[in-house]
Amino acid sequence: MAILKSSHRKRKKQELVEGGITGVLFLCAIASILVLMMIFLFLLSNSLPFFEQNDVWRFFTGTEWKPFNDIPSYGIVPLFVGTLMITLVASLIAIPIGLGCTLYLSEVAGPQVRNYLKPIIEVLAGIPSVIYGLFAALVLSNWIADIFHPLTRLNGLNGAIILAIMMIPILVSIAEEALNSVPGNLREASYALGATRWETLKRTIIPASLPGIVAAVVLSIGRAVGETMAVIMATGNSTQFTFNILESMRPMTAALAIDIPEATVGSMPYYSLFAVGLVLFVITFVLNILAEYILTKFKEAYN
Repeated sequence: MAILKSSHRKRKKQELVEGGITGVLFLCAIASILVLMMIFLFLLSNSLPFFEQNDVWRFFTGTEWKPFNDIPSYGIVPLFVGTLMITLVASLIAIPIGLGCTLYLSEVAGPQVRNYLKPIIEVLAGIPSVIYGLFAALVLSNWIADIFHPLTRLNGLNGAIILAIMMIPILVSIAEEALNSVPGNLREASYALGATRWETLKRTIIPASLPGIVAAVVLSIGRAVGETMAVIMATGNSTQFTFNILESMRPMTAALAIDIPEATVGSMPYYSLFAVGLVLFVITFVLNILAEYILTKFKEAYN
């Protein structure tokens, strides 16, 4: 009887502990949602004065961003195109290299090679962005000038390449974890059926780890979209409207960092920067929703 009572007390205590942990995790989730909503409401409330007094259509379609002129122009298109072009080119460079490096580290490289390369990649992820920006402004820009002979030494390609370098460590770290999480029995079953290493990688390992790989790609793109210091130092920060990656550009993050110190609190340029921040927030939010949708589809396809 005493043993039963002791067991009952232990079970009750364990249930209380588990309930407390569940409650703490629930509060953490609620806090995350509240913080996200507060950020959105903060951006929205400070953007409304701008949208109330300016043409919203002209803001989204205008090709001039000159908030401090005597006759100001608040067209966000040059900033959006700058963000789009730099992120697109950076992704085209980083994703193939990052995925190739991931597959090599996870499936091809021997233990000694992996033990040397993995720490180097992790160190790259921890380097401050201002160091990358200095390298882009002082070294990488000269290499690009010697090869492509652009009109300006600091340009969109310079920013895109340095962003690609910054994206690769994040992509490799997360994607490698996804590949390593594939159960070993899947590999063994594939080999048992006569598949080669390449066939096993292509038809078994990659499909099984695809949600994690997609998440790695999206997070690395998010890093590129949200980066500020490196692009300020590398892209030249011209607000001209151009699709030429060899010309100077200013992405939205750089516009916020450069213009906010000059904007008087409560002025129209001040509120216009919150409108830009709201657009940037929506873009990143849509990217995450799209990533979640893709992950769900892949899980349905391979479960």
